[in-house]
Amino acid sequence: MIPALQGVVPSLIATATADGIPNVTYVSQVFYIDEKHVALSFQYMNKTWKNICENPAVTLIVTHPLATTMWEMSLIFKEIKYDGMIFDEMDMQLAAIASICGMSERFKLKAILICEVADIKVLYDGNT
Repeated sequence: MIPALQGVVPSLIATATADGIPNVTYVSQVFYIDEKHVALSFQYMNKTWKNICENPAVTLIVTHPLATTMWEMSLIFKEIKYDGMIFDEMDMQLAAIASICGMSERFKLKAILICEVADIKVLYDGNT
């Protein structure tokens, strides 16, 4: 599953307001911290961030870039960080992704969202 977290295929993130109004967008990077935690890159997620502040439940869809296996990850937001070792690693990886895409000026990491992994399930196993 780790290749699905490396930003080759953007991940989908779904959040909802406290009263259940959904929002779905892309997240550039999902960073593996340990078997119970991931960090999400925070760039252009104003509505997503507002929703997370109201309701910390997050659903993420990640896709393996070669096998096309898709997983649904249920996450719980725990904290936001603006610096530190994980932030620096993600910033460096995001700069590499941006360089490959020719979008270095647009991909600026503002913060990272540390989330606890509540559940993971396979949505598509890569076979037809």
